[in-house]
Amino acid sequence: MEGLVTMNLFDFYKNKKVFITGHTGFKGSWMCKVLSMAGAKVSGYALEAPTNPSLFKLAGIERCMDLNLLGDVRDLRNLQLAMQAVQPDIVIHMAAQPLVRESYENPVYTYATNVMGTVNFLEAVRHCPSVKSVINVTTDKVYLNNEWEYGYREIDALDGYDPYSNSKSCSELVTSSYKKSFFTDRDIAISPCRAGNVIGGGDFAKDRIIPDCVRAMEQKEKIVVRNPYSTRPYQHVLEPVCTYLLLAMQQYENKEIAGSYNVGPDDCDCVNTGDLVDLFCKHWGETAGWVNISESNAPHEANFLKLDCSKIKKVLGWQPVWHIDDAVAKTVEWSKAYLRKQNINEVMEKQINEFVNKFENR
Repeated sequence: MEGLVTMNLFDFYKNKKVFITGHTGFKGSWMCKVLSMAGAKVSGYALEAPTNPSLFKLAGIERCMDLNLLGDVRDLRNLQLAMQAVQPDIVIHMAAQPLVRESYENPVYTYATNVMGTVNFLEAVRHCPSVKSVINVTTDKVYLNNEWEYGYREIDALDGYDPYSNSKSCSELVTSSYKKSFFTDRDIAISPCRAGNVIGGGDFAKDRIIPDCVRAMEQKEKIVVRNPYSTRPYQHVLEPVCTYLLLAMQQYENKEIAGSYNVGPDDCDCVNTGDLVDLFCKHWGETAGWVNISESNAPHEANFLKLDCSKIKKVLGWQPVWHIDDAVAKTVEWSKAYLRKQNINEVMEKQINEFVNKFENR
């Protein structure tokens, strides 16, 4: 870790200008909240929040931002004008069509957003000289998945199967080309980050297991599980959010560490969907339970997927903070507060402070 800055996240980001695409989404909302608590000057460029209800609106995220800009990453000119207006120090690209099943229904929109959206984002960065640090958020699903029992490494082949996963593989290839073609002689660091499946309070997306669990509890129904035996690298949303910010901070000071990074849980926290729902039911209590309803004609999704995070552990000295049991407990805490119409901002701030304190003192 020689040469890495030792300043903590909240100190570093105070008064830094950060530009985020896709900030109205689930992960983007948590990121804006963390940055606002750190005193950063946060600007976002995105479509309206993708779900109703949405964490962005429920938590009043717009009130803690410098600029909340509505726009589509497929619109190059508008995106360029937005970034030029902000002149950010750090940019984080999170805008995407993020759902596997949706990508089967709308492949053209998925590719247009996830591939050409990345092209437009990097083109905007190319013409914005203030930017020193760039994070492109992709996914663990970018890899050619052979259903191996070991975790995929950053040097393994990229070839996602479904349109969502494949479009994110393409996004990484675009990023690599732009780095080599346009940024080699510039004082800028660019890193793609491949995170696992995230859970946490405020995710209202369709076709995701934890939101399905919460909706079932709201309706006082059994949780329906489509594939209880699929294994994924589940982690709390604050794990990748704070890790993106850590990497953006470190490469801001030392661009030599820029590169592709996996961000996932340790092996002990890679669980199958059935085990995850069991944990949810344990923490929810009451009459929570689930039923297995397999879909014979369901579109293809990977059954086993795990990440090897050795690189980021070595380069940044990074370690996960919350184990899967903690992550589920924090998700249940937020969700119960929401259903009881309690102050969810207080819950978010409490969880962020708890997490960042452990994150800084590992």
